[in-house]
Amino acid sequence: MPPRPTAPALSGIRWGLCCQFTDASPRFRQATATYVLRLSVEDRQQYLADVVGANAIALLHAIERCAELGIGAFRISSQFVPLATHPTVGFVVEDLPNAPAILRAYAAARALAALRDIRLSFHPDQFVVLGSARPDVVDSSVREMDHHGRIASLIGADTICLHGGGLVGGAEAAGARLLEGIERLSEAARSRLALENDDRVWAPVALLPLCDRAGVPFIYDAHHHRCLPDGAGVAEVTAASIATWERVGKEPYFHLSSPRDGWAARDPRPHADYIDPADVPDAWRDVRATVDLEAKAKERAISHLPACQ
Repeated sequence: MPPRPTAPALSGIRWGLCCQFTDASPRFRQATATYVLRLSVEDRQQYLADVVGANAIALLHAIERCAELGIGAFRISSQFVPLATHPTVGFVVEDLPNAPAILRAYAAARALAALRDIRLSFHPDQFVVLGSARPDVVDSSVREMDHHGRIASLIGADTICLHGGGLVGGAEAAGARLLEGIERLSEAARSRLALENDDRVWAPVALLPLCDRAGVPFIYDAHHHRCLPDGAGVAEVTAASIATWERVGKEPYFHLSSPRDGWAARDPRPHADYIDPADVPDAWRDVRATVDLEAKAKERAISHLPACQ
């Protein structure tokens, strides 16, 4: 059994689920370019339409299920609209055979999320690097972010989380490239962008000034910060993060996970199935914020955390 020590009382926290359920029924379909490329152009369009349409309905079910379980936020998989930005089989939803039905489902999801007060977000894959030293990577990253922005605007997602990327050429050059990449984003993507500290490259003290310069909020990941410390305390970074969200008029967003093999492990980065309540920061006790639980047990981890009960 996972540990159940006392956790801080966190009445203001909106707990978030990441991408999928362990026990609940909503399931999202995937599609691979290898399979799609074997189809005729006509069959390809219909297949993609079927997958995208099924995922739109699955999102409706996921929102309702989150509400039933007392989960206040849902991070949608970056493969929600699979292959949309693929160089060969890419598409826009509006051009699919059943586009009107898909768009109606998106509008219904947006309305249902508002009704149930379920906050929706995206976290694009690691290959999205706005500050890459390779122009082709930046170009593809901008396309991917703009795609996410378009879909987010249709379904009512208010946050697109992204890491800072690598440090080719040093922190100053990498930071400058990141800011340039952000400048290239569409309004739909940029207005939803939030930068998150990671566990290998960008610690909060280094990333927060870039958030200030770009005018985007900062998602504080407490696990990452402990893996990549920078001398700043949890309370200090929590307050700084909240200030960036207040600036854009949105509820603060944090991420929380526990190390799979414990903090004494050689590599404490991999995520555990459940959250050790001792890892919940005391600084979050009186905060009103969204906290995505990045735990492998998904909704079981949320229900297991004493602070959620």
